[in-house]
Amino acid sequence: MLKKILTILSAALLVSSLAYADTSIRVDGSTTVLPAMQKMVEAYMKANPGVSITVSGTGSGNGIKAIIDGTTTIAMASRPMEPKELDAAKAKGHPVTPVVIAKDAIMPIVNPANPVKNLTIDQLQGIFSGKITNWKDVGGEDKQIVVISRDTSSGTYEAWDTLVMRGQKVSPAALLQASSGAVLQVVSKNKAAIAYDGIAYVNNSVRGLTVNGVMGGAATVADKTYPLSRPLFIIVPNTIDPAAQKFVDFIMSPADGQKIIGEVGYFPVKK
Repeated sequence: MLKKILTILSAALLVSSLAYADTSIRVDGSTTVLPAMQKMVEAYMKANPGVSITVSGTGSGNGIKAIIDGTTTIAMASRPMEPKELDAAKAKGHPVTPVVIAKDAIMPIVNPANPVKNLTIDQLQGIFSGKITNWKDVGGEDKQIVVISRDTSSGTYEAWDTLVMRGQKVSPAALLQASSGAVLQVVSKNKAAIAYDGIAYVNNSVRGLTVNGVMGGAATVADKTYPLSRPLFIIVPNTIDPAAQKFVDFIMSPADGQKIIGEVGYFPVKK
């Protein structure tokens, strides 16, 4: 009888363990997507107490590598996957699909004490390449420009490279930061600094500039008049676990995840 009871208990523990495993989800990648993802995870776990979701903001490149290697359930990215990355995932036996969850405006940001209000794409390229080194050359004070950039694992860095640098290299004098939050802190403390960040990070500790005379916002991203807009992604396996798919459905729901995306400061793709 005791042996029978132990067998039943062992089976129950196995089922419980498997059920727990089925509801454990790991999300890794973009620090741009991170603020929205953290709020979506918090809301989802509150509504689904049996689900455990962990989130890490390690950068788009690292998130994409993790999904290719199969070490994360879902990746966050602020840039599209490259064809070679899609091929690598397929070659490892678990092809993936990028899903656009939001739109973003990349904002050039300066310290609030900086009088400059607008820069053109050409001026931004000149500043970040090191060809323009003094604020007086773009309508500001006679101060040396301190260039702040994301590191090369960042999707925001790659988007900036495509939209602004256009083949020019970021100056080797640029101070590289590992996260969107770190960029914000540096600029908020340095009156001569300039950087770029996703619009949801822009708060009253810094000031966002207009680009070519256009301010980034929902309307200018939608009509494509703002020149530094981009999609934000999650990347999911084609054979995604049903429990993880439910979370993806939550992210894409206008009443749930998409509403949170708007509250954070990005622009929903479903309303």
